[in-house]
Amino acid sequence: MARVKRAVNARKIKKTYFKQAKGFSGGRRRLWKVVRNAVDRARTYAYRDRKVRKRDFRALWIARLNAAVREHGLNYSQFIYGLKLAGIGMDRKALSNLAIEDNKAFEEICKMVKGKLAA
Repeated sequence: MARVKRAVNARKIKKTYFKQAKGFSGGRRRLWKVVRNAVDRARTYAYRDRKVRKRDFRALWIARLNAAVREHGLNYSQFIYGLKLAGIGMDRKALSNLAIEDNKAFEEICKMVKGKLAA
């Protein structure tokens, strides 16, 4: 059996890890074992937090919508229920954007929702 010479492959792997550790401070950028641990942990958090970011944005849109519809005499849950009754299929992101940028159009939507809730 011939022995396996892995210098080229090992160097390639280490090089990619060190590139990914660019911007880290101290040994987290210079020491191989520490770099490997730091990059692996960073990858784990990056994967997890891509999911968390979606959650956070949805919560932000809901908070904005709640604040915007309260100015029109509704609360968030009534507003969403009224949207379903009115057959308006806009998502929370678009609605919160509308509430910020085009208040007149948002006011019209609120009037439609109020009409459906009253009926």
